[in-house]
Amino acid sequence: MVRTDAGETRTRARTRQAILDAAVTVLTDNPSASLGEVARAAGVSRSTLQRYFAERTDLLEALSVYAYERVEEATERARVDEGDVVRALTRVLEEYFELGDILMLAYQGGSEKEAADDGSGTRQLLPLIERGHAEGVLDRSLPAEWIEQFLWSCLFAAWTHTRVNGARKHDALAVCLRAFTKAVRA
Repeated sequence: MVRTDAGETRTRARTRQAILDAAVTVLTDNPSASLGEVARAAGVSRSTLQRYFAERTDLLEALSVYAYERVEEATERARVDEGDVVRALTRVLEEYFELGDILMLAYQGGSEKEAADDGSGTRQLLPLIERGHAEGVLDRSLPAEWIEQFLWSCLFAAWTHTRVNGARKHDALAVCLRAFTKAVRA
């Protein structure tokens, strides 16, 4: 079998990914779901799941890393160094919005401070926001860190709006984008 960079077989990597994807779905809907429920959703036995993640904490740690990686990938896709700052922030919101389940799950697993300090995208977002201040397109009275936290708050509100209120994703994202840009523009 062909091996991945980490020495895993492709089959093992696919199984691990299936478990992570199932865990996102199952644990987002029911944070106290058992590992057996996650295994069933992944289409594997509980013993198979435990070969990959011996304990629940191992699975949750892997999900945290997975969330971080997904945010980093989304930040790259958003092309934060290209073009107009407000448009770049809009692309960030659009990309991050699609990560709702994994990010909601990661947020549930830790404190607000841990979620804010995890570094996800921060290395690129703060310089983007600071560029917006320098160019005069973002309200300079709003600290860059506050704008970044507000971005996450808008996303959280949009994700909650779809889950709790049954709003269509497209509509929730549109409201998120409008609220964010109206609040932070100069």
